[in-house]
Amino acid sequence: MVKSSQVEVNDRIIGKIGRGLNLLVGIADTDTEAELDWMARKCLELRLFPDPATDTGRWEKSVQDIGGQLLVVSQFTLYGDCRKGRRPSFDRSAPPEAASILYDKFVEKLRSSGLKVETGVFGAQMQVSIDNDGPVTLVLEKEAG
Repeated sequence: MVKSSQVEVNDRIIGKIGRGLNLLVGIADTDTEAELDWMARKCLELRLFPDPATDTGRWEKSVQDIGGQLLVVSQFTLYGDCRKGRRPSFDRSAPPEAASILYDKFVEKLRSSGLKVETGVFGAQMQVSIDNDGPVTLVLEKEAG
C-alpha cells in the first residue's frame, strides 16, 4: 500500500502513481503463465485498504475496489540467496530473456483490469521511491505446479 510511488531511469521519471500498490516483481526460473495468472488475480483482489465508510481500520477493499494504481518494477534480486558465503546467489532467478517475457505478460494481465499501471524498465538501473501508507510490505509467492 502506497500513498505514491515512482521509478526513475537516467534521472528521468518513467513511471509514477498515486494511491495503490508498488509491486516489486521477481520471476523465478520455475515460473509459468499459471503463476502469473494467480499472482495478477491476487494482487488485484487482496483486501489491503480500509473502507472509509466503515472507519474500522480493517482492510476491506482491494486496489480494484478503490480504483487504485499500480507501479510494477522488475526485481531479480528478490531471489538473491544469502545463506552461503558473502555474495548472493541468483540461481533461482529466471534467465533475463525468459523473465522479460513473463514480466511483460504479468503487466498486461494487470492492465486488463482497467486500472492505471506504470512500469520501470526491465533490466535497467532504476531508482524507486516509495511513500508507504503504513509499514505494510507483503511477499506473495506461488510455487510452480
